[in-house]
Amino acid sequence: MQWSETATTLQLWSQIVGKTRLALEPLQNHWWNVALYPSARGLTTSLMYAQGRAVEIELDLIEHALRVRTEARDDGFALEAGMSVARFYARYRETLASLGIECAIYAKPVEIAEAIPFDRDETHAAYDRAWASSFARTLHAVDPIFREFRGRFLGKQSPVHFFWGAFDLAQTRFSGRAAPRHPGGIPNCPDWVMHEAYSHEVSSAGFWVGDGRAIKEPVFYAYAYPQPDGYDRARVAPDGARWDATWREYFYPLSAARDLRRDLLAFLQSTYEAAAELAHWDRASLERRS
Repeated sequence: MQWSETATTLQLWSQIVGKTRLALEPLQNHWWNVALYPSARGLTTSLMYAQGRAVEIELDLIEHALRVRTEARDDGFALEAGMSVARFYARYRETLASLGIECAIYAKPVEIAEAIPFDRDETHAAYDRAWASSFARTLHAVDPIFREFRGRFLGKQSPVHFFWGAFDLAQTRFSGRAAPRHPGGIPNCPDWVMHEAYSHEVSSAGFWVGDGRAIKEPVFYAYAYPQPDGYDRARVAPDGARWDATWREYFYPLSAARDLRRDLLAFLQSTYEAAAELAHWDRASLERRS
């Protein structure tokens, strides 16, 4: 079984979990309220509240289980090969109901072209435990490096968080200036979602598993919105980082890294500096100098 097949199933499962957070949490700027976070065992919603009770939901990719925890008790079920998205969705709703958690979600995927409603998706059912655990361990390897990079910036910036729409770990810095309205055009995603996400000027980077088609392997990415003139021709590090004219992003393959911390920090710093310099950010007031 190819990793891309497991990744697609995991992305759809994570959208179901993530849409629960979207439904329960109050809006935060740039949709920060919807993201998941790496956990010791996979991906978690972090603490939420439903009907006045504390609740947390985790995709455990080490012991391979969906876990729903409240202050009173836990429930969940095993993640298994052959479990379709439709079956996962049904069991997930049953689990929430067993704990008295009421939550209405939009039961259709976003940001992907093939948006089969969750309750009818019998197509995606691949789940390889070894691949899933490897993905969790990769998050554990890259997450602290993104956190270290985040500590260098004093201006407004996002947490290091996981967006289930595109299935990527992301960290975003802001110049403090408003941005032109985003053109939208993301598959099965209303344009107003992008308007909120990109209301202000950003330099953003992250880790993405790829789409299994044009981008066949896990990569680090970086982009700027709006894209300043010359950004696509900037000199970035390390060797192996390249500009992709289709995606309008810099990509650096995970497989190219020889020293992960050194190479990833070089990629993050050089792509940020390209965006900040070309867009004339006030770097003296935004960056930590010590």
